[in-house]
Amino acid sequence: MKAPAEPKASATILLVRDGASGLEVFMVQRHHQIDFATGAMVFPGGKVDDADSDPALAARLDVPVSDALRSLHVAAIRETFEECGVLLARPAGSRELVPGAQLKGIEDRHRAALNEGKRTMREVVEAEDLRLANDLLVHFAHWITPVFMPKRFDTHFYLVAAPPDQPAVHDGGESVDSVWTRPEDAAAERAAGRRTIIFPTFMQVRKLGRNNSVAAAIAAARSEPVVTVLPQVEERGGVKMMVIPAEANYEVTAAPLADLQ
Repeated sequence: MKAPAEPKASATILLVRDGASGLEVFMVQRHHQIDFATGAMVFPGGKVDDADSDPALAARLDVPVSDALRSLHVAAIRETFEECGVLLARPAGSRELVPGAQLKGIEDRHRAALNEGKRTMREVVEAEDLRLANDLLVHFAHWITPVFMPKRFDTHFYLVAAPPDQPAVHDGGESVDSVWTRPEDAAAERAAGRRTIIFPTFMQVRKLGRNNSVAAAIAAARSEPVVTVLPQVEERGGVKMMVIPAEANYEVTAAPLADLQ
């Protein structure tokens, strides 16, 4: 029997804001040629690159963390900057995030090179004298792709209040569309077949939708322990189902395996 693929460490950020009709989350649509979650609505994020583990980045974090967490935090911030142009960083010596007026120049100088793998996050923060605002990342969830999948990810989801003066815009490469949406609207779009949202992402949308404001969502995430979810497959009534632990507190504990695709 072939050994399961090793899951790749990855990190994702749920950017949230208070909209006119309640809590909203930012989602991007994956390009149809991307080999995972093709065409699906997802949160900005991706796998940890080797350069995200650079020990020199420890001095550029606003909160010291372990080596493993540092890699995840850097990846989460880097991927969010690459995919939607939001940069969770502060000019050295400042407690405020990079202002929108300054961000445009940073984007012009570095975003494309980051996306193409021609530049690292260390090079960006050193060139611009920035510190990464990892203190803003609130751990929201931890999911591992089931063992039978050919591509597997060990993904940590983080909740972050979106900087008000940094517009989030999809990159036009890996992501081809983007939207600020209320969780209940995203769920309705999925149910109507107008949007594809795969099961792990949808579970985060549903969980987020229990809150009516950014403050409430962040308070809930800080107070609730994160339970690792590694879906198992069981056959129930002739249907193959993904089963997740009840203690993960997603209100549902099983869904058709087809939802994972």
